[in-house]
Amino acid sequence: MRNRYVVRSRISEARFRRFARCVAADLTAVQIAQLTGLNRNTVNRLLGCLRERMAEACELERPFRGHVEVDESYFGPRRVKGKAGRGAGKKTIVFGICKRHGKVYTEVVADCSKPTILAAIRGRVDLRSIIHSDGFKSYDGLVDMGYKKHLRVDHARDEFSSRTVRGNHINDIESFWGYAKSRLARFKGMHPSTFYLHLKECEFRFNHRRQDLYHVILRLCRDNPLS
Repeated sequence: MRNRYVVRSRISEARFRRFARCVAADLTAVQIAQLTGLNRNTVNRLLGCLRERMAEACELERPFRGHVEVDESYFGPRRVKGKAGRGAGKKTIVFGICKRHGKVYTEVVADCSKPTILAAIRGRVDLRSIIHSDGFKSYDGLVDMGYKKHLRVDHARDEFSSRTVRGNHINDIESFWGYAKSRLARFKGMHPSTFYLHLKECEFRFNHRRQDLYHVILRLCRDNPLS
């Protein structure tokens, strides 16, 4: 059976398109299986393969130009009692770059040290960009890297939009964090090995939020069929 979207598939294109419509609607694996008639294991396999394609597409997003927001966030269970500091406990640290009113890029990082953060920015953000960040000290080296326009928002003083520089904020990247955490919460926990792909799916959906996601998914699978 020929299927342009899946290599050596026993699934018809019509049924795969029903699967894609369900994914675009952000239904759960159980709901997709019920609506398409596909086996639950088949649905899970297709979802895993599709998330890999989404992640591959997200990794190609570069460079970011113009007004660019950078920030780090922490995903996972509640902070362990008695432990302090960034990423304390079993949190997964994610660094994000967001083009103002545009696309976002995320990367799971080992820590929030200056070398780690600057390495994530290098090559992803055009040197002519205006970078917006909070006051975290790891961003101190941006000017030395060649970014001459670096504006900060002082969250330590409850400042969420600069009182002195109009338009200086990191609201867009924080909006993505809120969306991603809200969406991932419905899974009620996941294995650490699958977190990256789920995160990238959030990123992919956010980046195509103004498009018909159904047709975006079909085009993605037609250009690089699932296997």
